[in-house]
Amino acid sequence: MAVETDVLDELRRLRTRVPRLAGSLAATVDGLVLAHDVPATEPEGLAALTAAALGVAHRMTDAAGRGDFRELLVRGAHGYIATYAAGTTAVLTLLADDRVNVGRLHLEGRRSGARIAELVDARIGPGGGRHADRPAAGDGAPDPVDRSRPIGTLPVRTPQRPAHRPRTGG
Repeated sequence: MAVETDVLDELRRLRTRVPRLAGSLAATVDGLVLAHDVPATEPEGLAALTAAALGVAHRMTDAAGRGDFRELLVRGAHGYIATYAAGTTAVLTLLADDRVNVGRLHLEGRRSGARIAELVDARIGPGGGRHADRPAAGDGAPDPVDRSRPIGTLPVRTPQRPAHRPRTGG
C-alpha cells in the first residue's frame, strides 16, 4: 500500500476520534501534500501555508529557547488550526470547530502525528522526502539533504539585490 493511502486512512480514523474536527492534512515540511481530508479548503494552499507557519514557529521556539518545534495552535473566530510535528519530514494540520475539546484535539493530534511519522519514515526513511532519490552521503556524492536539521529548519535565503539594474523610462 502506498504511504498516501495509509496516511489518508489515519486521517479518517482521526476524524472519528475527535468530535468537531472539520478537516485534516498531512504534508511534507516543504509544503507538499501527502494526504488530506479538508472539505471546502484547497489542500495545496493549506500545505504551503503550513510550511510557512512551520518555519516561523520553529524560529520562535528557537529564539525563545524552547527547544525543537512540537506543535502550533491558532485560534480564529470560527475555530482552531493545530499543527503537529510528524517526524522530521512531515507535519499534520488539523482544522477544528470553535467548540472542539482542545485537550482531546491535542491528545489525538499528537498520536496521529506520531503514527504519520512512522508511516512516512517506513516508506521514505527518516530524513527522506522529495530528495530521497538522490545519492546518500557515503555513495561518493555529497549529501544534498542535511538530515541532522530538526523539523521546520529550512534553509533561509537572504534577499539579494538583482544583478541587473531595471531600465528607467525613456
